[in-house]
Amino acid sequence: MLSLTELRRAAGALDSRLAGSRLERVAQVDDVDLILSLRRPGGSAAESGKCHVLLSCSPEFARLSVIKDPPQAPQTPPPFTQYLRAHLGRAGFGGIRVLGEDRLASVRLHSKEGEFQLLLSILGPRSNIYLLDAAGILLFSMRPLEETRRELARGQVWVDPHSALKSAGIDRWGDCPDGTYLETIEDAYRQLAQRKKIENLSRKISQALNKEADALGRKAANMQEDLAEAIEAERYKHRGELLKSVLHKVNPGDNRVVAADFETGEEVEIPLDPQLSAAENLERYFSRYHKELRGVSIIRQQLEAVQTARAEIDNLQEELRRLLPSGDVQAIESFASRTRVKKLLGRRQASPRAVPRDAPRIASKRDVPSRLLPKRYKSADGLEIWVGRSDEGNDYLTTRLAHGNDLFFHLEGSPGSHVILRTESSKDPPPESLLDACELAVHFSKHKEARRADVHVAPIKYVRKPPRAKPGLVYVTSGKTIHLRRDPARLERVLASRLDE
Repeated sequence: MLSLTELRRAAGALDSRLAGSRLERVAQVDDVDLILSLRRPGGSAAESGKCHVLLSCSPEFARLSVIKDPPQAPQTPPPFTQYLRAHLGRAGFGGIRVLGEDRLASVRLHSKEGEFQLLLSILGPRSNIYLLDAAGILLFSMRPLEETRRELARGQVWVDPHSALKSAGIDRWGDCPDGTYLETIEDAYRQLAQRKKIENLSRKISQALNKEADALGRKAANMQEDLAEAIEAERYKHRGELLKSVLHKVNPGDNRVVAADFETGEEVEIPLDPQLSAAENLERYFSRYHKELRGVSIIRQQLEAVQTARAEIDNLQEELRRLLPSGDVQAIESFASRTRVKKLLGRRQASPRAVPRDAPRIASKRDVPSRLLPKRYKSADGLEIWVGRSDEGNDYLTTRLAHGNDLFFHLEGSPGSHVILRTESSKDPPPESLLDACELAVHFSKHKEARRADVHVAPIKYVRKPPRAKPGLVYVTSGKTIHLRRDPARLERVLASRLDE
């Protein structure tokens, strides 16, 4: 930020340069930078021409300066700029000065509607730009008043801020001639702002890559454990072979039978389900054997995909480490624009997600019976997860509420609630949100105690309800299977995130 000494000198230099000028254009490129383009008519070619004045109320880089080439402003100007354009069109420049002993610069303008003041108030995080009329009434502010001066209100008389400056400060560009003073200020602050931008971007990229690497590492470790358990499928085959040799000894209602191990000669006790016949118990052991074999194949495929993704992240991290010391702005911005990095940055945004305009409205209890309204939970990434309460509720959720890129979750081969992950139009929802939804799909099924489960996930557009089908029955024509290793801590967190109804 400019010191009071620097602001006074900048205001003096600008006052003499803009004498007799008229306002031609007002532009706002972001939430903190306002550009006034003024033209001084008459005189020689050197004396005539445009001057682009920058008023910045940036919390870190608030300043008054002149820029050579103003950046392109958005096609739809913000409300503050719209108001200025409506009331200050072709306004004449009436001077600029610093008020009192604080960093408060007043730009006086006179238009057909009367006299106005644009006040640049430099107060660190509470910096702002205000528009006042001739009577000193606050008409508008660039930043929200609640962020800068809560005691002020539109339509009320302006009150100067309480001065907390202990001194006017030094002039860091004291050796610079007045003729180039304003441009020198802008050059210095543009470099500072660019450096800060790159530091913030580099930090966000690094955090996103580290978080993704950690998540993939945990996922791979869990899959390794699952693989080790699944590889024990041979024990089911072995017990089945032993049971086959003593099948004639099994009596109805037995819960175990003893057989001699072919390999060791030792007697082995084989657990049985007393509700099943001997043949059914034998079939059960071989069925579990084949199921575990299929699980091994699936886990290995998923593990290979995770390891490939982790290798890609490792390569990106190494490339970023080599890139950062160079400070090459274009190279770092190019790195951030890569598809993979861009997705990670979007996924790891800390700011709240905006709800799309086409988000479906959950009907109130006065609109539909409560049994049709889904339970609502919040994922680790802030996405909502909806769970059907009943068969009719499943129908209402899947066929009426879910839409767009929403994802449908259901435990394969088991009755249970329909679960919908609201993706907020994203085609690539965060992995943590997918796992949170999987946990709920298993929890609200008849196999809620399972340690591992196969959860089918499909975009809602591939879920159809057949004509005259019973409530809750749908056909899924596409999608994928997620092999879930249950995580009690995750389930506890998601259940605790239930939203008020």
